[in-house]
Amino acid sequence: MIQTYAETISKEEINLMEKEVFEGRIITITTGRDIEKAVAYLSEVPVVGFDTETRPNFQKGTHYLVSLIQLSTPDTCFLFRVNQTGITPPLVDFMQSTTTKKIGLSLKDDFDSMRERTEMDPNNFIDLQHYAFAFGIKEASLQKIYAILFQKKISKRQRLSNWNAEVLTEQQKQYAALDAWACLRIYNHLSQRR
Repeated sequence: MIQTYAETISKEEINLMEKEVFEGRIITITTGRDIEKAVAYLSEVPVVGFDTETRPNFQKGTHYLVSLIQLSTPDTCFLFRVNQTGITPPLVDFMQSTTTKKIGLSLKDDFDSMRERTEMDPNNFIDLQHYAFAFGIKEASLQKIYAILFQKKISKRQRLSNWNAEVLTEQQKQYAALDAWACLRIYNHLSQRR
């Protein structure tokens, strides 16, 4: 029998919670060779967390392409600086692979932004918005789903930072890694309760 959880949670409840921190390794990928090595490593893992980041747009008529793709195992998150490397064939192959399951949230937007950089047909992805609904969770945001399950807060302070910066800050890296890792953690937690 599927275990059910609280349907919703308020921002006030979340604000009272302890802040979550990703304590694993964060590896920033900035060359084609590093992409090949990271993809080879990730291809050996059955399930990974996934997310993307794009420089925010504050001016009408301005549009930015996806800057960062994050892929996380339980203990390591790779930050692919696709604004510097592009989305290379090995990374496209991984996104289209049926071998490794990829877990994300609100995937249509991520897919659309990746396709603006290169043609691809993402495969073997699970969207947590739909997955969590089967457990009675009616919230759609990563922050709220995570808080319902783990009673910890995911800070969103870095979301609107400049993801095209030449060098990412430690706060940006932590934020980006946490989002991808949290997707994986939510999926693993829920899938054990089916």
